[in-house]
Amino acid sequence: QVQLVESGGGLVQAGGSLRLSCAASGSIFSINAMGWYRQVPGKQRELVAAITSGGTTNYADSVKGRFTISRENAKNTVYLQMNSLKPEDTAVYYCNAARNLYGVRTVNDYWGQGTQVTVSS
Repeated sequence: QVQLVESGGGLVQAGGSLRLSCAASGSIFSINAMGWYRQVPGKQRELVAAITSGGTTNYADSVKGRFTISRENAKNTVYLQMNSLKPEDTAVYYCNAARNLYGVRTVNDYWGQGTQVTVSS
């Protein structure tokens, strides 16, 4: 089992920045890729960004150039730096461990509790 704890969400004005953090604990040796997903009411959860243990990244087209995912393996923590935020970035953001770089579920599938990000216009 893997436990994920997210932090860093909040309310920000358009054009502002936020940084999300996700700390993993438990059977972390089994984790390769970690990622951030987001969901708004009535829509499917979507991949925002993912990163492998080796540092390979993948981003949704809508966030390329604005968001940066990074990973600190020694602390078992993944970050999402979000710059130039837009109102359409408003969503609940979830951390995931074990899906692959493109958001495809493998054997396991671990999720954090979610953190709300609200961008006002």
